[in-house]
Amino acid sequence: MSRNAKINGLLLLLVAALAVLPLALGLGDHKEEPFAGADAEAETAITELDPDYEPWFSPLYEPPSGEIESALFALQAAIGAGVLAYYFGLRRGRRQGEARAQARPGARAGAGDAADTDAPAGAGTAPAAGAGTDAGDGAAPGRRD
Repeated sequence: MSRNAKINGLLLLLVAALAVLPLALGLGDHKEEPFAGADAEAETAITELDPDYEPWFSPLYEPPSGEIESALFALQAAIGAGVLAYYFGLRRGRRQGEARAQARPGARAGAGDAADTDAPAGAGTAPAAGAGTDAGDGAAPGRRD
């Protein structure tokens, strides 16, 4: 097993332990809502310290139940995880694409290097009319797919 696989396995085990241990050890059994969020905990602490405290503002939207509030929170977390996964996947794909392009046997060193070819300088560098340009065809400039 490689070093990265061992580290990933250890991290997965640690995350599972963080999720299971509070439930297994009964942490929070003495509370009315054992695993309430930080907002509810803060509200309870504030009302215990200062019963006359009035909030500065009220929420723009108050969900009708705790289940809907939890579902909205989970949806927000899922969207955030999706955005992060897309970003990291895009970076990895670009990096792999660059590595493949460099590893290709016929890869050119640069756009202006014509020393390897028998064609005269400038021959074949201009695209055909409408081919490969960004005149609304949706292709990225300079890309040929």
